[in-house]
Amino acid sequence: MFNNMDKIYSFLENKTVKILTHRKALKAYEKSKKKTILTELWSWIDALIFAVVVVILLNQFLFQLFLIPSPSMVSTLNINDRVVVSKISYGVELYPTGPKIFSNSRKVQRDDIITFYNPEYNSKGPVFDILSQAIYYATLSLVNIDRNEDGSIAERLFVKRAVGFGGDNIKFKDGNVLIKPAGYDNYITEEEYREENSLLPGPHRSVDESLYDGMHAWGRLFALQENNINVVPQHLKNSYESVQNQNMFDYYEFLQNKTLMNTLINPSDMYARSAYSHYRAGIYVPNGYVLPLGDNRDNSSDGRYFGPVKESTINGKVIARFWPIGDVGLVK
Repeated sequence: MFNNMDKIYSFLENKTVKILTHRKALKAYEKSKKKTILTELWSWIDALIFAVVVVILLNQFLFQLFLIPSPSMVSTLNINDRVVVSKISYGVELYPTGPKIFSNSRKVQRDDIITFYNPEYNSKGPVFDILSQAIYYATLSLVNIDRNEDGSIAERLFVKRAVGFGGDNIKFKDGNVLIKPAGYDNYITEEEYREENSLLPGPHRSVDESLYDGMHAWGRLFALQENNINVVPQHLKNSYESVQNQNMFDYYEFLQNKTLMNTLINPSDMYARSAYSHYRAGIYVPNGYVLPLGDNRDNSSDGRYFGPVKESTINGKVIARFWPIGDVGLVK
């Protein structure tokens, strides 16, 4: 038995000596090699490729850096703010737009600031999508080649606040949100709901409430014009004058009043009645969905227009801002 053990030890010792001697010889050979421009260049390229791959993997699976491209979250997040998005808050996404794992116990919470795939994004093809995302990740959100025809950044991902959840019914009037949560009999204002549930104060408003009569008139006048009706009530003209030179307006309220006037012009127009019923009934949020809204309610392309989004399309949670320097900190 002891002889066998001696043989095993001897074998392991010899193998270890050979491996160490071989590694020592390789290191000595590498040191003795004369460095050339090409070998030096390749070492830099190799290091760069490794760094890019690591950054892409970190962005995909752990944390993503994101540039705020629009005013929809003012004043919580301003245009050109740079934020950190946790990619593991709601499960780990295996690949962009792909399925998530470990998501059963990680659900979106009301009032979270979320990133999700834009339901209205026009893909330029899988090759371009992958390339543009890789460049965006690799440059730490500094370079985005995904552009619209007018040169503006194409918003592949949206950043909004999670406001409506499964079972909620939500209406909008004069820029205000009315919520009938699951189990409630009546609608309550967003401010009341936030106070009852100890949430943050209400969103930023860009449009003065006194201008809403003018926006109602604008929508109705536009419908009359579309229907070639030239004789219009004077009170609509007078109200419209208050917003004629305004830069900021609530487009949702404009559309709501436009569709209302279309039903008044022709009550038998089933298309017009169906369009207006969308505004009158509000938005119902099914289970497994979230209604995202911008904090800048008067100037945000959000769930009011494209409806609730599946929780599976929500890929991250905004947790902190790292630029500009003066505003570095956690985001709520």
